[in-house]
Amino acid sequence: MLAALTQLLLFQLAGEVIAHGLGLSVPGPVIGMVLLFAFLVLRQGPGHDLQHTSQNLLSHLSLLFVPAGTGVMLHLHRLQDEWLPILLSLLLSTAVTLALTGLLLKALSRRAAPGGETRP
Repeated sequence: MLAALTQLLLFQLAGEVIAHGLGLSVPGPVIGMVLLFAFLVLRQGPGHDLQHTSQNLLSHLSLLFVPAGTGVMLHLHRLQDEWLPILLSLLLSTAVTLALTGLLLKALSRRAAPGGETRP
């Protein structure tokens, strides 16, 4: 488990170094996640240790929301002042995500169907 956690943290560190070194606006952990994904694609999947450790982390994922909830409580006054733009952006982004997901699913189901016919 320690080796898998070290591997995850090294990819995050690499992402941070790239983000800060190149002055990118993309967060370092996101770059690290892309690097990890590329590594896993080249390796054709995760090893047993990484898969087991990832499953353990995912089972405790709710604990990662505690800092976010604390941040919301600390900045509650900003939410009260800017509730309308926040609400509109949440609704718009949700609608766009649902529409694009539906279109992508429709396109992929047409491609996967034999003979070009769509599946029900």
